[in-house]
Amino acid sequence: MTLLETFQVGLRGLMTQSKRLDVYTKNIANADTPNYKRKIPVLTPSEDISFQAILARAKENIFSSGIKPSTPGGVDMPGVIEDPTPGEKVYMPGHPDADENGYVTMSNVTAMTDIADSMMTSKAYEAVLSIMTITKQMAQKATEMGRG
Repeated sequence: MTLLETFQVGLRGLMTQSKRLDVYTKNIANADTPNYKRKIPVLTPSEDISFQAILARAKENIFSSGIKPSTPGGVDMPGVIEDPTPGEKVYMPGHPDADENGYVTMSNVTAMTDIADSMMTSKAYEAVLSIMTITKQMAQKATEMGRG
């Protein structure tokens, strides 16, 4: 993997972790909002990394450069899904969101779960940032060696 590919994977990782953090923040902010459904980020690999896909790329590139083809990799967040866990029903007959029996379905967000998920996401963001910093230092050292 080249240095440029490393930066591209790192950028994709930073953007994905940032989107995940936004989802968890919205969940926490809506923990007390009636009828709010907790959102769960969906993560997918940015490229097909199955054996068949790698083999197909190797066949295509066999005569091009003589270098083993690399798969830059990375992760994307194509969207979110709603948590199917039902929210608690609370009897509030005068509430505008109450059903015909006077019950309001509360949010299914457990704030502690989303706080823990956001902390884990923040640590992943920091890890990607560290990798990009190390890669930058490697590029600077290579440049210095090339001058000397």
